[in-house]
Amino acid sequence: MSAPLTSHRRAAISAAATRWKPSGAASAAIAAGLLVTAAFALVSLDLYNRNERRLLHGRARELAAVLAATVPTTQTPLASAAELAAATDGSRQKFTTFMKAYAGPGRQFASASLWRLKPAPPAPLAVVGATPVLLSMPAEEQRLLARAHPGVLSLTGVMGSSRPTLGFEFGAANSRPRFAVYAEAQLPTNRRSAIERNSAFSDLYYVLYLGHSRRNADLVVTNVDKLPIHGGQASEVVPFGAGAFTLVVAAKGSLGGAFFRDLPWLIGIVGAMLALAAGVTADRLAQRRLAAERLAGELDRVATQTRDLYREQRGIAQTLQHALLPDAVADIGGFQTRALYVPATSGVDVGGDWYDIVAVGDRRVVLIIGDVSGHGLDAATTMALMRHAALAYAAQDPRPASVLRELSTFVHNRDKRDFFATVLCALIDAEAHRLSVASAGHLAPLLLEKANGGYVDLDNGPAIGVAQNGLGYRESTTTLPAGGTLVAFTDGLVERRGEVIDVGLARLAQLAVNQQLPLDQLIAKLARDLVSDNHHDDTAIVGIRWTA
Repeated sequence: MSAPLTSHRRAAISAAATRWKPSGAASAAIAAGLLVTAAFALVSLDLYNRNERRLLHGRARELAAVLAATVPTTQTPLASAAELAAATDGSRQKFTTFMKAYAGPGRQFASASLWRLKPAPPAPLAVVGATPVLLSMPAEEQRLLARAHPGVLSLTGVMGSSRPTLGFEFGAANSRPRFAVYAEAQLPTNRRSAIERNSAFSDLYYVLYLGHSRRNADLVVTNVDKLPIHGGQASEVVPFGAGAFTLVVAAKGSLGGAFFRDLPWLIGIVGAMLALAAGVTADRLAQRRLAAERLAGELDRVATQTRDLYREQRGIAQTLQHALLPDAVADIGGFQTRALYVPATSGVDVGGDWYDIVAVGDRRVVLIIGDVSGHGLDAATTMALMRHAALAYAAQDPRPASVLRELSTFVHNRDKRDFFATVLCALIDAEAHRLSVASAGHLAPLLLEKANGGYVDLDNGPAIGVAQNGLGYRESTTTLPAGGTLVAFTDGLVERRGEVIDVGLARLAQLAVNQQLPLDQLIAKLARDLVSDNHHDDTAIVGIRWTA
């Protein structure tokens, strides 16, 4: 049996209990310290969550930009093949030769096929690579080809097949009969994509759906074992030609780093152990805030310098562009002539739009307008070369088809042909009341007569640099109305992103026909009303008016 407690031992235990009992002030200090610590921990957690959401949305936009950047690589070979088919009246051999580099095992597309849409029922003329999965699904085939528009990339998904694929359709513009190119890219059976192994996006869960849907039936690729994704998400709709993809992403872990993820816990632990930790943390946060403000000030100064440099470089680019074009377009006997060049509002590279008006006899003038692909010094150099070559050929033989044939042969015989250009050539004979026009892939000019007007009928040939020779250019002849006006332009005047070009052409015709203005005012109004404040392409407008 234990010995009874002595009075000394009872006194020692009582004293120890008295020492570990917190006082009111201590309790208040501890409570205040915990409250401050909790406040800092909650603020830090909120900032972390906001930053994570911002970073996640930023990563979603980055991944969407990667997907959007694939549109040109998909559309360019299909558009080129469609235009080649239109230029060669659906030649199976030339289509097959061209698409062998893009379709087949290990190529960009698993299958590519050429279709004749009209006037006969749609049917494949030639197939490169595997047999299109679309042929096994007549209903989906009819839907895709029924909504096909010339010059627009259409997108469809063939998901219910044993070989799931994405289908891409591009129809040739202004071709009779109508041709379209259809290509299929095979999807992974398990819907896993190579982007999953890209270190730039290895910290993300992602799901890519076809269209605006989020159904599993419309799943394209993912790196998630089980859908749907849980937790914080960000989504982006990625336009792809006439279609779209829906991208949904979530973070696998902390995008801002492990330190910021664990900071609320660190503040709580340190604050619970030592009340002064709140003051130290507050001091560190204040120092970081000052550093962030200093960094923001430096970034503002750098941004200001960058804007000034951009304006300076853009001014130089515009000066160079105008130096490559005619200084002024003067009136020629019996003709009023006006021209206007509107540079793009974004970018500093020089564009490839150009024009010229030259007299070739008494009351006869030749109008030449063109658009070289690309931007930069290469495009400007090519533009200047083609402009002077066209003037030389027009001086030898002013017939439009002859000028284009010689220009096409000239470009074909050059060692380097990494560009193409659309060119329109028109011969206006006021004495004979005749307008002769030939086009190398260029938009038709607008012919105005008082309150009436319409686009000149063209027999459109291939763009310069696309055809192997210039034998495909033919002239269209139109009777000149008395006191009429011809307006030629490049595509920057009528093209809008996400809009069929026919809408822009109708808008131009409606605006121009209703105007009874002097020629210089008419050209200025068309540029002012039709060229947007944020256009991304150069625009050239040329007007010619004859008195009789």
